[in-house]
Amino acid sequence: MSDHFTLMIIPNRKSGVRKISIPKVFIRNILIASVVVIFATLYVVYDYASIKRDRAELARLRSQTKEQSQQLRDLGLKIDEFSDRMEELRQVDRKLRVLAYETGHGKKLQLGIGGPDNENRINNLLNKDHDKIIAGMRKGIEKLNEDATEREKSFNELLVFLHEQKSILASTPSLWPVTGWITSEFGTRQSPFRSGVEFHKGLDISTRFGKEIIAPADGLVVGSGYDSQDGNFLKIDHGHGFATAYLHLSRMAVKQGARVKKGQIIGYVGDTGRSTGSHLHYSVLVNNIQVNPRRYLR
Repeated sequence: MSDHFTLMIIPNRKSGVRKISIPKVFIRNILIASVVVIFATLYVVYDYASIKRDRAELARLRSQTKEQSQQLRDLGLKIDEFSDRMEELRQVDRKLRVLAYETGHGKKLQLGIGGPDNENRINNLLNKDHDKIIAGMRKGIEKLNEDATEREKSFNELLVFLHEQKSILASTPSLWPVTGWITSEFGTRQSPFRSGVEFHKGLDISTRFGKEIIAPADGLVVGSGYDSQDGNFLKIDHGHGFATAYLHLSRMAVKQGARVKKGQIIGYVGDTGRSTGSHLHYSVLVNNIQVNPRRYLR
């Protein structure tokens, strides 16, 4: 079997036939080299395409990373701004507590304290890497959650306190039950019925017969009737230890057990019982002790 390939070349009809003998090994090597070149070319093309794809993906990731970095910075700034708002709320809480303390009639209400934690402020982390920014934001959010919980608790305490103060204010007999002239003050006085002095346990307000008497605060009528000394009388329990009494009425406009509102008509000025003329004897009791009504009147 021959180891060569013979190529016959006939240039034209008149020329003789030319024979070229090519070894089979050479042909095989040419084919192998061609296959290698083709595969190498395909690999280079594929690798180049992969590089272009990777570069495009890298550019996209860089753009996305830049955008995310900006978003992280914006979020950090918003958290920082929210931290400032929480600090403002903390200051409002403190001011409200100061006002509540001043108007709380001596009742102690613990004042809120605090301030911004500079170590946790996100603004200090904006120029650092993502891990530190995220860690800082996580701490900032945790701190804000704690602050929000504390503020909610504090405001709820204030609401309870203010509701209580409102209830006390509504129970405080601050209105004059009737307008007129004060003919006898609370305390020691010369007795109008006999010689000597006596202790007067209220205010005598002289005015025309039949004038309307109003409730100085919300309350419950716990006493109503007639007494030889007090004449027609009413007693109202206002709650929180406050009570008021009204003596010498011509008639009552409410009955025992009735609930009355501040400013509501409860009776009419009279001259019944131990009296020298048309007037209202008005008393204020605190925990069943007679006190000077002027202390509470506007």
